[in-house]
Amino acid sequence: MAGQPNVDTAAEPRPADRAHPSPASVLAAEIKVLVGRGDRDAARDRFGALVALLQRRAVRIAFQYLRDAADADEAVQDAFIKVFLHIEQYRSDLPFDVWFTRILVNAALDRLKARARQQRWISHSIDEDEGRPVEQVAGSEASNERRMLAKERWGQVTQAVAGLPDRQRLVFTLCHLDEQSPAEISAATGMSQATVRVHLFRALRKLRGVLGGQA
Repeated sequence: MAGQPNVDTAAEPRPADRAHPSPASVLAAEIKVLVGRGDRDAARDRFGALVALLQRRAVRIAFQYLRDAADADEAVQDAFIKVFLHIEQYRSDLPFDVWFTRILVNAALDRLKARARQQRWISHSIDEDEGRPVEQVAGSEASNERRMLAKERWGQVTQAVAGLPDRQRLVFTLCHLDEQSPAEISAATGMSQATVRVHLFRALRKLRGVLGGQA
């Protein structure tokens, strides 16, 4: 994700949500103030606490997109770096968790694109099965075929998710990848539960359309 993070601020939290900011939102607001004052050392110290707070959840979400632990870790690191570099763009009256999730998903999708480009250049000319018994080769080929089909299928899913409008992708990610309930998503985003359910319904309908009714 080149340039500045894509931040959608159209759906502002309700007043009750502003009165009870999440721990991540409180930390992010403090970091923003410290950066604005030019106190980078203190900002980095507080940012370490923010990373510790969000790391496990972030890795879980990234892994759902990438299906590779190393790639997920790198996507998470990319997201945290972008957050720190652009923390002054964060609106302290909005939930940081939502802002961060958008940046994280974009980082994961960017890494997926980079991996696809790399794989196109990988040579498949070496026959790893050469010289092995016929039965072993046949079993290996069947196993490899199943893995390739599963990988291809997940690639179709992530590509379809990447094509969703921002709010639908966000709600889908929070619900199905972060395992949050509509009530939790409503509290985090400021959308009503009815709006959350509408975005989720539309996201699933579009995914089923793209994936032939199998989403």
